[in-house]
Amino acid sequence: MTKNLAPNIAHLQAAKAAAQQLRSADTGRKNAVLLEAARLLDQRKGQVLAANAEDLNTLAADAGDAFRDRLLLDVPRIAQMVESLGQVARLEDPVNEEVERKTLANGLLVRRLRSPLGVILMIFESRPNVAVEAFSLAFKAGNVIILRGGKESMRTTAVLYDILGDALESQGFDRAALWGITDPDRKLTEFLLEQASYIDIVVPRGGDALIKFVVDHARMPIIKNDRGLCHVYVHEDADQPMAVKIIANAKCQRPGVCNSLETVLVNRRISRDFLTRLHERLAASKVEWFGDAESVQLLKGQSDVHAATTTSFDTEYLDLKMNCRVVGSLDEAIAHIEKHGSRHSESIITKTEAVAREFQARIDAAAVYWNASTRFTDGFELGLGGELGISTQKLHVRGPVGLRELTNTRWLIDGTGQIRK
Repeated sequence: MTKNLAPNIAHLQAAKAAAQQLRSADTGRKNAVLLEAARLLDQRKGQVLAANAEDLNTLAADAGDAFRDRLLLDVPRIAQMVESLGQVARLEDPVNEEVERKTLANGLLVRRLRSPLGVILMIFESRPNVAVEAFSLAFKAGNVIILRGGKESMRTTAVLYDILGDALESQGFDRAALWGITDPDRKLTEFLLEQASYIDIVVPRGGDALIKFVVDHARMPIIKNDRGLCHVYVHEDADQPMAVKIIANAKCQRPGVCNSLETVLVNRRISRDFLTRLHERLAASKVEWFGDAESVQLLKGQSDVHAATTTSFDTEYLDLKMNCRVVGSLDEAIAHIEKHGSRHSESIITKTEAVAREFQARIDAAAVYWNASTRFTDGFELGLGGELGISTQKLHVRGPVGLRELTNTRWLIDGTGQIRK
């Protein structure tokens, strides 16, 4: 790639230099940046909303309600972004946190401390609030971040990048601590993924196509935030009104996000009564069902219930669509999740703690719930102030990627002249 190569290299060099400065930045100054960003975001929310309205107006007519919801910012969502910035400012700074200390027999004092990752490239799709969450966490953890959002949110993110840049300058930090990219050229992204000498980590946050593109092209380590194909299993002894409430929340509260429910598994012993209850509740939200033969038979005559296809149970809808299957046992439910799940978030509804603990122990996922909605797999909800995504991989970090997950550890060794014999 040759287009704009020189300016991009200059951006990367500036980012690398800013990362060196951030390693030893004072916590108070970092918090002051976040609080100023919160103030400016609240002050300029009219600009943000106007830009967001333009982005929404340019969407294709067939974009769909769930996609529009992911792009949409409104006053309550901006208020949550402001609160998230304040919450991150109040969190303990993980940089230089002592993880381990010991004195060896030879007198060496050995300490293991948390340290920033360096320069992080984050590629995300339509949700503009991700830009603020990602910046706040990366910056508080002493990292520079390069943000490349989807073209659908470019007007909104451009305003947010200006706000964050002004907050950085207010405390004497270089604006290069954040490089917010509004160029939609995919070739630029491909170029950045090759720059392992400048970029330490890449974090993709989006659908299957984005994840595959990053995995195929990245020359640096990846913190992978894969799709969320989440299940709720309703055991034979479940509190049925509770289960209906949990499933309705997990599916309908915000269907276009990765921690929303995609498949319900129901124990055969309660399936007839329970599925009738659940269908009645979800019909109010116009949820479309894709069921196995048994669940379709139990709900026969309902126009919104269809037979599942060979791909249904592997589909992340991110929409008001839901799979359903009747199972005979806990073992069968676990086997289904093992085959079709994405290792993101899974939940069981049961009155029996032993059953719940067996489910939690045997399910291989980043978050496993008992009697709760999968919608809580979220950095803000779990007290992390926000997140860069939900990691479904197993090395370095798993689950919400918060402050501590944006550091690693290094060794500091103090001696008094020791040499190795």
